[in-house]
Amino acid sequence: MKPTNPVFTGIQTTVFETMSRLAMAHGAINLGQGFPDVDGPEDIREIAAQALIDGPNQYPPMLGLPELRQAVADANDRFYGLKIDPQSEVLVTSGATEALSDCIMSLVSPGDEVVLIEPLYDCYLPLVERAGGVPVRVRVTPPHWHLDDDALTAAFSNKTKAVLINNPMNPTAKVFSDAELGRIADLCRQYDAYAICDEVYEHLVFDGRKHRPLMTFDGMRERTVRIGSAGKTFSLTGWKVGYITGPAALLDPIAKAHQWTTFTTPPNLQKAVAYGIAKDDSYYDGLAGDLSNKRDRMAKGLQALGFDVLPCAATYFLTCGFSGLGLGVSDVEACETLVKHAGVAAVPVSAFYGSDAPTGFIRFCFCKQDVVIDEALERLDRFLTAARAESA
Repeated sequence: MKPTNPVFTGIQTTVFETMSRLAMAHGAINLGQGFPDVDGPEDIREIAAQALIDGPNQYPPMLGLPELRQAVADANDRFYGLKIDPQSEVLVTSGATEALSDCIMSLVSPGDEVVLIEPLYDCYLPLVERAGGVPVRVRVTPPHWHLDDDALTAAFSNKTKAVLINNPMNPTAKVFSDAELGRIADLCRQYDAYAICDEVYEHLVFDGRKHRPLMTFDGMRERTVRIGSAGKTFSLTGWKVGYITGPAALLDPIAKAHQWTTFTTPPNLQKAVAYGIAKDDSYYDGLAGDLSNKRDRMAKGLQALGFDVLPCAATYFLTCGFSGLGLGVSDVEACETLVKHAGVAAVPVSAFYGSDAPTGFIRFCFCKQDVVIDEALERLDRFLTAARAESA
């Protein structure tokens, strides 16, 4: 038999799927995969349900329903002061992963270099490689997640076609500073590079911080595409509704990639998301406030158990060191120990790096009901207490 495409042939199952399977097999609480355990706002779901009954349920416009594109444009102005043309500068996709694929497939040609900042969300690397791009990695590492300016500068060259940046960043919970974003903007302008900005956690930012898109920096409006997600903004990850904002000259080829990938997205979900995006500030403030309370609840419990909890400025995730807890030498071993013997699933941070990864940190997801967080902490407490007693 002739070989299949080498990018996807034999690719390992994602760490999220692996840990989720282990969680199911061992009856563990799954704090590995990043999804809420409650559905999103009922009023948004009611809009979707009624639209499904009322119809139409045929193909909506390829670029997305006009009301959703208008809502995305209005939100860009409302939150960031970006003036967006909903007719030519907004595209609706079937999830943010499809949006990433569309952007990479349409903007990157074989041989183009793409700067990636690791730890990486798992789809970035295979998508760049499938497009024929050459990944050039810059890393941030725990505990401070500092973006080294010299390393960043060295990653750019005349071969650089794009930088792909996740801000706020999964899995680090890092919000890039204005200085870091400004430096990335400087390099994009210097080397005439595009910026593909995965900003799905834009509204999940804590402690009074505000998200600032790279697109708002000088000279970046015409070379940046930014990706948002209804799944993260409304805790409706199963709906798979994403959206891309960018200049018309870039949206045109991206829309062609979308046309030959999914073509469109369910119209009832689009209608409901348009309604949701227009919610008032109390919704957005409440979303961030609720999640920050969950972050604090879990962080306090983990610290009391002896985990070294790193700062968390955004997203769903807490990164923790586990030194001295007897969970194993590596983060993979620690996660296997916890899921099999404590009944709690976490994710090894090393899985988000390509090579030479730090191995002393694991990630917990806190976008869960308080009762689930408390039960997970109790399980960890029982396990660690028993382990200490056994070793005494």
